[in-house]
Amino acid sequence: MPKGKRKGRSDRGRTDGSLNSTDDESFEIASVASNFSENNNNNNNKECDETTSEDADVAAQEQLEEKLCELLDGLTQKSSQGRTNCFGTLTKAFVKKYMPGFIKDRYFTICDSIERSLKKGGPAEKIAATELATITCVQLGGEDLSEEICRQLKPLLLTLVCDNSIPPPVRAKCCTALGNMTFLSGGEMGDVVLLMQQFESIYSGSYLKGDGTVANVSTEAGALHAASLQSWNLLFTLLSPGNIGTMINNSKSLPPLEKLSELLESPHLDVRMAAGESLALIYELGREENANFEDEFAVEIAETLKQLATDSHKYRAKKDRKQQRATFRDILQFFEDDVVPELSIKFAKETLVLDTWCRRKQYETLCAILGPSINIHLSDNDLVRDIFEILLPAPSNELPVHAQHQMERYRKRLINAANFKARTLTRARNRDKRSDF
Repeated sequence: MPKGKRKGRSDRGRTDGSLNSTDDESFEIASVASNFSENNNNNNNKECDETTSEDADVAAQEQLEEKLCELLDGLTQKSSQGRTNCFGTLTKAFVKKYMPGFIKDRYFTICDSIERSLKKGGPAEKIAATELATITCVQLGGEDLSEEICRQLKPLLLTLVCDNSIPPPVRAKCCTALGNMTFLSGGEMGDVVLLMQQFESIYSGSYLKGDGTVANVSTEAGALHAASLQSWNLLFTLLSPGNIGTMINNSKSLPPLEKLSELLESPHLDVRMAAGESLALIYELGREENANFEDEFAVEIAETLKQLATDSHKYRAKKDRKQQRATFRDILQFFEDDVVPELSIKFAKETLVLDTWCRRKQYETLCAILGPSINIHLSDNDLVRDIFEILLPAPSNELPVHAQHQMERYRKRLINAANFKARTLTRARNRDKRSDF
């Protein structure tokens, strides 16, 4: 047992307190002195402001990256709920901030964690992993790594999509992720058409029965069919006009229009709206290659579209009726007058015009992925700008108003300093003359 005088509680407190207070006081004095000197320098030179702001940005960036690294480490913990929370937090961070460099250096860790969770995780963890996979492809859209991630995860996601033992909500999320990742990473048109056929095999469960009656589909299954049809629509925007009519009528590449029109009678709102969007997309590309594309079928389907655009059945929710009428009014106007309602999206000092159904579908998909942060990616993300063909803004020689005010104040300060110096020199010479006299 060590010998010696034991310190009492008061002694220990006094010793630690004195040391801590000394350190705190020296730190406070140093910080106050540095702040005072920085303020004085700021009044004389604006470069200090820029340096300070840059240092603050670098420190904030480093702190963010440290937290993200901790979350990446948390993806390997034993707790399934903990891994799910880490997936969700990482997804939110990558949505709010465009940082492809950070992800590029750690894409192997991210991809390996997603693959492991898709194989062995629970339903909630699988859903969170698919969301992180999608936003990772958004971040790395301009890199070859995006195609590599899609190529590595695509077979696993496709297996989950086609597995009937998997809960329908998980299969729906996998359908959405698979469609989004394929759209973002690009690929061969043959692979895209094959994937569209896989989606068609899923939402075909909402086709009418052989006797013409509506299929009995549960709510979860209806959500799955709607998700697969929405992904089918997104991949359809990648096709180029030229052989749409041939693919629909004379081959099994795309479902016939009669089958897609059967989905308009589905009891589920999402399926009906997705089916109307499918018809609009097909007719938009079809009319680009032939102005009289399937005119007879357009006349036949117009009556059904008109009923959906004026639906007032009380057994449907008021919100659902309102959303359905608004959507099918636009679709009906396109079928009858070949007019697409134009939408203008303003971000920063630029404007994105959505004047086609393909652009509207692509924008809605990115909004579903990015949410309110879509404007950040429209400004900074090269992939998003390439999708909508947004050119770089032309350089402007005109400075912003606040910059002009700052330049004017700085110019006046230089003039005053020069006048002060000249005045001082003149007075000094006069003083020398008076002393000689």
